[in-house]
Amino acid sequence: MKNIKTIALALGMLSLNACQDFLETEPITQLTETNFYRTPDDAFKALVGCYDGLQRVWADGISLPVASEIMSDNSFGGTGNADGFNHQAIDEFDMNRSPADRNLFGPNWTAYYAAVYRCNVLIGKMDQIEWGNQANLRNTYEAEARFLRAYLYFDMVRLWGNIPLLTEPSAENLPQANPDEVYKVIAQDLKFAASNLAATPYTAQSTATYGRVTKWAAEALLGRVFLYYTGYYGKADLVGEVDKTQALAYVEDVITNGGFDLVDDYAKLWPAASLSNYAGEDNKETVFAIKYSHTSNYDGNTDGNHWMVMTGMREQFSYPYGNGWGGATVNPKLWNAFSDNDTRKVASIISIAGEKIDFKNKPKQREYTGYYIKKYSPLVDEQGNSLPVNMGAVNFMIGQYQDYVSIRYADVLLMAAELGSPNAQAYFDKVRRRAYQSKFTALSVSQANIMNERRLEFAGEGHRYFDLLRQGLNVAAAAIAETTTLENGGVPTTKTISAEKVLQTKGLQQIPYNQVTLSNGMLKQNAGW
Repeated sequence: MKNIKTIALALGMLSLNACQDFLETEPITQLTETNFYRTPDDAFKALVGCYDGLQRVWADGISLPVASEIMSDNSFGGTGNADGFNHQAIDEFDMNRSPADRNLFGPNWTAYYAAVYRCNVLIGKMDQIEWGNQANLRNTYEAEARFLRAYLYFDMVRLWGNIPLLTEPSAENLPQANPDEVYKVIAQDLKFAASNLAATPYTAQSTATYGRVTKWAAEALLGRVFLYYTGYYGKADLVGEVDKTQALAYVEDVITNGGFDLVDDYAKLWPAASLSNYAGEDNKETVFAIKYSHTSNYDGNTDGNHWMVMTGMREQFSYPYGNGWGGATVNPKLWNAFSDNDTRKVASIISIAGEKIDFKNKPKQREYTGYYIKKYSPLVDEQGNSLPVNMGAVNFMIGQYQDYVSIRYADVLLMAAELGSPNAQAYFDKVRRRAYQSKFTALSVSQANIMNERRLEFAGEGHRYFDLLRQGLNVAAAAIAETTTLENGGVPTTKTISAEKVLQTKGLQQIPYNQVTLSNGMLKQNAGW
């Protein structure tokens, strides 16, 4: 269900699209300040606006799940053979591949700061709301808003590294903050959320709460943030806020008390891999997901998964897979990294040859490999009709409704193992037993084996790139660098990704050049771009 997303905001108090100021943070009406934020109902509507802000960050521009697969060793840029080379610029960490695309992430930068603005407004208005006999909601709503702000900033600081930090509504032209300052806010927000959200296990939740932030989501994200920050920056703890023992305690709490479990069959996690056997949204493995529905339109309703169409096969369907734009073509090295005994292989990746698909559109596909991401493939019925359109979507491009599952229970188990849990081997085995079923054989738990398992478990989900970076920039550059031959429009073409480019950019992406211009030079472009 899409409960947190089905409440329409009748007021325009949080609509920022008309504003052109720096970071687009100005409210466009006086209604926000004078007539709103008075009752718990007002606060809840504003909270829905915060969730909506998160839902919108990838509606335009380049989505992080797709970009992070392309930046990693899992996928190439792909897209159409007649398209611009913007995805190749991301893939190769080289703006010279597409000099005209200096604002690749421009819409995302704007949307992220608009979403942060919504959270900041609500957090700042908590004390003026007349809570009455619903005072218990105050900390709950603030905890949800602070989790969302932390989630947004974690995306941004990993992608761009050097960003302005706003913790209250402002249109001020601010310089970039030291990443430690951003991570401190992230850690403090997540600690507040973990401490102030109810410890309601998954098994006791109602459908009315699916899609909303939980204590378990906050604790799991703290584990993820700790591992990334300490790995990428080479630090012992998370800016003095969380040490390794505390990070492990957070994820162990999710395991012990969260009520989650693994879905018995890996394929059931993904609609395209399981069809009628799909375990469904909000299944027992989902710790946190960004919710989508088919109801997007071109009149301001942005509820759909707009980015999923990017990874579909280039302008061709083959039941159950729908057509798309052919982005993030899967690297054959990923396909070959899986054992044939691993059920995740065919559940994660569409193999054109392996599934005997008559793919006719090589002339339209750039960087064709014979493999596409299956987990987030658009779907069609047996006649080739888009399932979202069958449900009433405006079109297949903006009407995809599959949620993005950001945190799965399998991730929590592997994080606990990596953090040194006494149960590390059992957690590691549990993930692998599900993958190999009756063909499971034991493998000792180690850092190297955990990282390899993470690659296989989360292939196509947008985590591999950051798992590489947190092992060290040199490790990431060596894994990503490659010279190979791919097909551009059916013609064999040499593809080179240079390790030096990854090192020069420190694994970060370009700050949109239009934002540097809007800031009158206050923002400094990242190295290598």
